[in-house]
Amino acid sequence: MAGTESSVPARTLLTVEGLRVGFRGRRSEVSAVRGIDFSLAAGECLAIVGESGSGKSVTARALVGLSAPGAAVRADVLDLEGEDLRDLKDRRWRQLRGRGIGLVLQDALVSLDPLRRVAAEVAEPLRNHRTVPSGQVHETVLALLAEVGMPDPELRARQYPHQLSGGLRQRALIASAIAAGPSVLIADEPTTALDVTVQARVLDVLAARKAAGTGVLLISHDLAVVAKLADRVAVMYQGRFVEEGSVRDVLRDPRHPYTRRLLAAVPTAATRRTRLSGPSRGTGGRRTPADGCAFAARCPVAVPECGTRVPARVELEADHGVWCPRTEEPWPSPAGSTSVTTAAVPGPRKGRPEDGTAAPALEVRALSKGFRDPDRVVRPAVREVSFTLPAGRTLGVLGESGSGKTTVARMVLGLLEPDAGEVRIAGRAWSGVPEKERRTLRGRVQLVQQDPLSAFDPRWTAERIVGEALGSPGRRGIRANRARITELFELVGLDPALAERRPWQLSGGQRQRVAIARALAPEPELIVCDEPVSALDVSVQAQILDLFTDLRERLGLSLLFISHDLGVIHHLSDEVVVMRDGEVVEAGAAEEIFARPAHPYTKALLTALPRPEDAWATAEVAR
Repeated sequence: MAGTESSVPARTLLTVEGLRVGFRGRRSEVSAVRGIDFSLAAGECLAIVGESGSGKSVTARALVGLSAPGAAVRADVLDLEGEDLRDLKDRRWRQLRGRGIGLVLQDALVSLDPLRRVAAEVAEPLRNHRTVPSGQVHETVLALLAEVGMPDPELRARQYPHQLSGGLRQRALIASAIAAGPSVLIADEPTTALDVTVQARVLDVLAARKAAGTGVLLISHDLAVVAKLADRVAVMYQGRFVEEGSVRDVLRDPRHPYTRRLLAAVPTAATRRTRLSGPSRGTGGRRTPADGCAFAARCPVAVPECGTRVPARVELEADHGVWCPRTEEPWPSPAGSTSVTTAAVPGPRKGRPEDGTAAPALEVRALSKGFRDPDRVVRPAVREVSFTLPAGRTLGVLGESGSGKTTVARMVLGLLEPDAGEVRIAGRAWSGVPEKERRTLRGRVQLVQQDPLSAFDPRWTAERIVGEALGSPGRRGIRANRARITELFELVGLDPALAERRPWQLSGGQRQRVAIARALAPEPELIVCDEPVSALDVSVQAQILDLFTDLRERLGLSLLFISHDLGVIHHLSDEVVVMRDGEVVEAGAAEEIFARPAHPYTKALLTALPRPEDAWATAEVAR
C-alpha cells in the first residue's frame, strides 16, 4: 500500500509551515511544537512517529482547532485547500470538522459520550453536515460500522460505549470520523487498541480512503502500521522533526540516532530473551534548551557541541533529510543484545520452586461465563476455558477484541464469578468461595490495567495511589510508609521526586510504572497484566517490558499477560493461550506456537500481523 507513485502531481490539501504551539507555564511559555513544516497531498499518507511527549497529538489538535485552553498556536502558513486556518472563528471550525478535516482520537473511552448509544455517535456528523437524507441515516450508520469491522452492527449500534470492548469502541470512533467523508483525515493512534485482524481491517479502510483521494495524516507509535499504510514518515522528538523521508528510506536506512532507537525497541522474534532498551546516556524527561539538539542528553554519539545549537537539516538522498550532523558515527556496543536473565536486577528471588513440587500459581478449569445483551438474550463470553500457569513463569493470553480475554482476567481476579468451572490460586480454591475468605488473600493477586489514567483517582498523588495498596492512603499512613513507597518507586524506575504529582501530571510511561508499583506493594505472587503496554509508544513500551522481565527474575513473580500484540506476547511469554469467541483454540510453548501454529485462526493472526521484513531487518542493524 505504501509508496505508491504517480506521474501526475497530486493536489495539495494541507500545507503547514513554521507551526509552533506553546502553553503558558508558571514562569514562561512551554514549547510543545517548535516549528515544523510539512504538506499533505490528495491520496497520500504522511505518518508522524515519536514517543509520548514529542508533540504529535498537540500537532493534530492544532490542525483541527482543538488545542487545549491556554495554548498559543502560531504558524507562518496553515492552509487547508486554499483556506487560511490561522484565524478561524469557532463557527467556521465546526463547519470544517468532520467534513473538511476529520480526527480520530486515541482514547475512545474518553472521546465517546457515555450517555449516547453508538448509533447516535456515528450519526452525528451525518446529521450535522447533512451528507445523506435523514431517512438513510440509520442505514448509513450500519454500513459504516460494518466497514470498520464491527461485528453484528445492528446490535452494537444500540449499545453504549461502556458495553463495548476497547477495540470495539475504537472502531466506533473511526466510523464517526469517516462518516462525513472529510478530504483530510487525521488518525491519532487509530489502531492502538485493536488486535491484528481488526487492525488489518481498519488499515484497509484507511487505505481505501487514501486511494479515493483522502489525505491521511497518521500519528502512530506502531512502526509496522506506518510501514504498511504511509508513503512518507516524519520522526518527531520534543517538538521538532529529526528525520523525514519516504517510508522505505527512513525504515530501511534510519540515520538519526533517535530513529534508530525507535526501531531497535520494537519487540520481534529476534528480540526474544533480550533487552529492548538500547544504549543511552540518559533517560530524557527534561527538555533541552531551545538552542540545542533535543536528543543530545540521550544520544550515545553526542558531543558537547550538540547541546549548544539546533542542527540544520542535512539532505541525504532525494526527499530524505535528517537534522543531525553525526549520522556517520559508529554505534556503541549494543546493550539491547544482553540476555534478560543476566541483565535482570540483582536481588533475592522469592516464590520460585526449587524442587518443582510447588503448586501452580494459577489453575483455570473449564471456566464459562455469559452476559445478557440489550435483547435480554444471554450470550456466552467465555466457554470451557482451561489453562495452567506454573509459578515464576509468564503465560500470554492472545486474541482479538471480544475474544473473552478480559472476562477471563476478571474471573481470575475474583471480580466476576464464573457460571461454571473454577479458578485456583496456588492450589487453593479462589472462585465459588465467600468474599470474606478471599479478602485476606487478595494481596497475592494483583492487576496492572490498560489505562492507568482512567483507573486512578485524579485527585490523588502518585504516593497516595501506591500507599492505598499498603492499606494506608491517608496522609498519616503515607508518612508511616514513606520508606516503602520510595522503595517501590525505585524498584520500578521512578524518580521519588514524582511522588507528589497527580496522574494527569505524569507521562503515559510514568503512570504505568505507578500502576506496577501499586500492584507490587502487597508483595503478590501473581500479577494479571491486561494490555499494560498497548497505549505506549515503542520506546516506553520497551522500558516497561524490560521492567516486567526484571521484576519476574528478581521477585519470582508469575505473570498472566493479556495482549493483542503478537510481538509483545512472543517477546515476553513462556507459554501462550490463543482465544477466539470465548474459547481456547490453541495453547503451548510460545516458540512452538509462533514457529508452527496449528489452528487456522492462529495462522490467520500471524498472517494479519503487519510485519515488513525490511523494516525489522533494519532494527537488527540499529541494535
